[in-house]
Amino acid sequence: MPVKWTDLLGNVFAVATVLFAMRKSIWTWPVQFTGAVLLFVASVSAHVTGNALKQVLFAALAVYGWWKWRQGTQGGQALEVRPARMWERVGLITAMLLGTALVATVFYGAWVLFELPLSWGVHAPAPESFFLVAADAYIFVGGAVATWAQGRALVDFWIVWMAVDLVGVPLLFRSQLYVSGAVYGLFFILVLIGFVKWLREYRTRTAELKPMAVAT
Repeated sequence: MPVKWTDLLGNVFAVATVLFAMRKSIWTWPVQFTGAVLLFVASVSAHVTGNALKQVLFAALAVYGWWKWRQGTQGGQALEVRPARMWERVGLITAMLLGTALVATVFYGAWVLFELPLSWGVHAPAPESFFLVAADAYIFVGGAVATWAQGRALVDFWIVWMAVDLVGVPLLFRSQLYVSGAVYGLFFILVLIGFVKWLREYRTRTAELKPMAVAT
């Protein structure tokens, strides 16, 4: 089976994005942008329209994230990460739920009306196709929400990615996409490490600031 080098390199860049994000490196975003471009090319060449459109969104979010992190590191200061506030968490959950419902409707509607396969799940017989399209939409929306939260340096973005992987990994193995499932499994481990690292850094910085606040 021939290897699509754009697909292979795109996934390598995706893994590198997570590693750079752990270190809060500004290179996170150029790497993510490049990976999205490579996966876009691979998806177009394979006529996978839905995945190609996803990469356009992730490339745009990479530009947003780069801009936000540049703002947060002006003057050479380190990027400060923090947990989301309650209203932000409500917003993230709401976006996940409503976004999944909306995108699933668009995915399925595009196939029924125009035979446009925005989701690979539409090819399955009903009612299985409904669940597969909903899962595909959930992964898409969750990835977008996680990337947006990452751009705002919210520790919670790691949690969103874990929630995405908990659906993505079993779904890929169930679909006999074992390599992609293994990659998503690797992502889950890296995301868990990244979450612990960011949360520990936030708590350390908060503990250091408390004596200074009392002194003033």
